[in-house]
Amino acid sequence: MEKLVEELKAVIPFKNNTETGDIALIVGQNPQMIVYARVNSIERDQSKKDEWWNIGLTFLTVPLQKVVWTLRTAQMTGQEIFTMGGEKRFFQSVELEPTITHATGIKE
Repeated sequence: MEKLVEELKAVIPFKNNTETGDIALIVGQNPQMIVYARVNSIERDQSKKDEWWNIGLTFLTVPLQKVVWTLRTAQMTGQEIFTMGGEKRFFQSVELEPTITHATGIKE
């Protein structure tokens, strides 16, 4: 999993934070999956002493799947590979700012 995450970080522009409305890349070990999800909500989990967040997600699959994951800040920002049900997971928002290349080859 660690090697795959390193390879993904080399080719995908990731954000350092996660905000409502972001598109996140989620990698799962078992079942093996790479899927995008939209971040619908981020709310502090008041039932926990430490900083945990309830992240409302819509997996961009067919059919769409809505879930809520409870993650720490390091887990929801790609700083830490974590486990769910004993299986490794990775979660990080993707930078979607477009790079426009004109016919002249100049990038904005």
